[in-house]
Order: sequence, then C-alpha cells, then structure tokens
Amino acid sequence: MKEKLYIITGANGHLASTIIRYLKREACFVRGLILPQEENQNSGNVTYYRGDVTAPETLKEIFSGLEPYDVTVIHAAGLISIGNKVTDPLYRVNVEGTKNVIALCKQYAVQRLLYISSVHAISESDHISVIKEVSSFSKEDVIGAYASTKAEATQAVMDAAKEGLDAIIVHPSGIIGPFDNGRNHITQFIQLYLSGKLPGGVTGGYDFVDVRDVALGCLSAAKNGKKGDCYILSNRYFTIKDLLEYMRVATNGKRKICFPLKMVRMLAPLFELAGKLRKKRPLFTRYSLYTMSANGRFSHDKATMELGYSPRDMKDTIRDTIAYLRTGKAFV
Repeated sequence: MKEKLYIITGANGHLASTIIRYLKREACFVRGLILPQEENQNSGNVTYYRGDVTAPETLKEIFSGLEPYDVTVIHAAGLISIGNKVTDPLYRVNVEGTKNVIALCKQYAVQRLLYISSVHAISESDHISVIKEVSSFSKEDVIGAYASTKAEATQAVMDAAKEGLDAIIVHPSGIIGPFDNGRNHITQFIQLYLSGKLPGGVTGGYDFVDVRDVALGCLSAAKNGKKGDCYILSNRYFTIKDLLEYMRVATNGKRKICFPLKMVRMLAPLFELAGKLRKKRPLFTRYSLYTMSANGRFSHDKATMELGYSPRDMKDTIRDTIAYLRTGKAFV
C-alpha cells in the first residue's frame, strides 16, 4: 500500500495552516506550498516548498517524486477581496492559479484534488431560501469580485471532474476562529473590540463557521467525498449583534451598539477612501456591507450526512479566538 501524501497550496493561509495542524497528527506526509517571500519551518511530517500557483514552472519541485505516494492535492491558495472590481492579481490567483493546479494534477496523475471554493460562488437566487449545493457555476450569477472569480474557478474544477479528474469541491461560509492574526476580516473586527477602538457594529449578519470545523470537513471530504460532488461547510446565520454579545460575555466587556446598515452603507465610500489614504484595509466596504444584507442561510445537511460534518457552538469559537489573540495559544 502506498503512503499518503498531501500537497497543500496556500499553506500559510488561515484555513490551510489549520488543516496542516490536523495532518501533523496523522500517518502521512505533507508538502505545503508557500509564496517565495514567505517563511515557515519544516517539522515532523510537514515540508514546505516555495512557489506560486500563477507560475506553474515554480511548482515542479513540489510535484516531483510522487510515484511512491497516494497523492491528494488540497488547493487552498486564493485571494480574498471585499471589493467590487476584479483586479488582475485576484483573477490570476483565483482563476488562472486554479486552472494551473488542475493541469498539474492531470500531468502528474494525482489521485484526488480537493478544491476549496466558497459559498460566494453559489448564486443566491433570492433572499429567503436556504442555499444548497448546485452542480454548475457562473460568474454572471453572483455579485462581487471575489464571488465572480470563485464561481469561474469552481466551474473549471467541475469541468475537469466531468473530463475524468477525481475532484471534489467544498464551499465554506464565513470562516472565523483562532490561528489568525488579523488577515481575516472578522478577526480584525474582534481585535478592534478588544482594543476598545471599535465604534460599533452594523445590523445584518451572515453564516459564520469555525476554521477548525471547516478544516476537519475538508479532510473528511478529501477522504470520503464523491467525485464531482460539492459540499457546503457552514454553521448557521448569526447577526453581528450576536457576535458582539459573544465577545462581551467572553471578555466581560462593554456592550456595543449596531448602527443601521443603510446608514453605514452611505458612509462606505468614505471608509474605503480613508483606508486607501492610510494604506489600511477598511473594516467596511460597499461589498462587505452588501454581504451583511444578502442571503446568509446555507444548508450543511449534505456534508453532515455524507461526511460526518458537525460545526461547534459559535460561543466557543469567539472565546477561543479571543484566547488565541491574547496568548497565541488555542486547541485544534
């Protein structure tokens, strides 16, 4: 029997690095892809390689010597954007990078590809229906730059599966949780609350899910998912007011008010301009505020039934995220 090898792109990212934390406990080998300018330390069964999914020639080393292994590629590399326009870097990483990974999986006869898409790749259809898995994706049917690129990339994976590649797709909802130091927008929100600099929240909400639950869902999908199938890895709908209350309880902190979404939306261009001038990511943009008012109700019934997927209580997620931000420690 061949030994198990995972190749994981975007290995320094929030979700991919959490997946690697779990794989360190398994009898397998892990090759993590990080960007040329990034750093990480090899340890145990994990070895890091430098490369860029937009430049396939840089990925030859990480895909070399695969013959002795049963190989699963987990493609987690991607750019997240809360903007409205598809920029060149966003398209090159999310769409062209995914197509490059598909081509490499075919070239090296990889046993299985798990693509980490997003619920944003799925058309909302309306504001009240519970959103479930679909079998086709179109950038024309979604709103926002990030959603557009993820829909196009997801369809490319679906097409590859129809052509014979053993590929599976997962759609996480809004990922939050420990092991992130501020790149995640909700982590930024929590950091501002902890620092006392958060003026308040907004009305509205979304489906938020713990990064650890998504990581376990990804690994279960990689092992047990059906070729060509998609799985939503969500939790449930939470208002921003809910999250603020969980933060208050976890810290014995102050209550924060939530400003009307309509009012904050009118100020969004000012937030974006201020962020641009200060060279800092704005907490609120027109697209992020749109998301807070969009349909954020997703069903993870399929993942629960077929993968044993079970998201934890959000109170625990917020508590553990705060503990990680304060101490640098958390449990997988």
